[in-house]
Amino acid sequence: MGCDGGTIPKRHELVKGPKKVEKVDRNAERAAKWKYCALSQEKLRRPIVSCEMGRLFNKDAIIEYLLDKTAERPNMEVVTHIRGIKDIKELNLTDNPEWAGERSNTKGDVYEDLHCGMFICPVVGLEMNGKHRFCYLQTCGCVFSDRALKEIKTDICHKCGDLFKDEDLVVLNGTKEEGEKLREKMEQKRAKAKTKKSKKSKAAETVATPSESKDDTKGPEVDGKESSLQTDGESSQSDVAGTSSSTEGSKLSKSAASKRSVQEMTEKSEVFKSLFTTHSSAKRTKAQTSNWVTHTPYHF
Repeated sequence: MGCDGGTIPKRHELVKGPKKVEKVDRNAERAAKWKYCALSQEKLRRPIVSCEMGRLFNKDAIIEYLLDKTAERPNMEVVTHIRGIKDIKELNLTDNPEWAGERSNTKGDVYEDLHCGMFICPVVGLEMNGKHRFCYLQTCGCVFSDRALKEIKTDICHKCGDLFKDEDLVVLNGTKEEGEKLREKMEQKRAKAKTKKSKKSKAAETVATPSESKDDTKGPEVDGKESSLQTDGESSQSDVAGTSSSTEGSKLSKSAASKRSVQEMTEKSEVFKSLFTTHSSAKRTKAQTSNWVTHTPYHF
């Protein structure tokens, strides 16, 4: 019964029971969702964006994904619904004045509050650390706590003043049920957009087809008239030549009239004519004209 040294083993050392289910640390789970990018797993830094499912990303990580979707990434299933830059919204966040940053505890001699969030609600002041429910507006991107939206019910954004509807609210890092609702909402929105595009394309086709039919109906009439126009074309050419010569003569006369000197205009006064250099008062005699003489040292 005994082991070396006279020790007696206990039951849990001899009998192997069922393995305990490992529980996820809630604090670590909250920090992973609210302090790290859902795609690159890097720390969140401005500019921060969110999708229609309410997940937080670094904007540069999303741009890299959109530029090269073939690259292998660990969390590709998180961004499969993002088709382009229009499917994300840059968030207008409010900084937490109590957040000292990452370099505040480099020595390890300062108490570090893991529950302290980088951002807060601008209305109530709650920290965005995962303990409280937060939402953002798809119209302007401003982020508020759910408590602020419930206590102050309005259709105007508390931060920027833009109008919004209840449909524009998106929950950040919600539960599974809230994620399913957001997915259904996203699919319905995209289906409506597709129907609108198809209706616009059909309307454009219907507008184009009547104009083409009108051109086709006018075609034979024009062909019937061409024969009569050809017969009259030869007779009209001589008339056109005569009219063109007359128009050219009238243009020459108009140009000659426009080039008439101001001094020859009888309707103008002498005071007005004296303003121009062609007037007799502007002309100088040889005695009045100056004679320029250049002097250089080469003459010596």
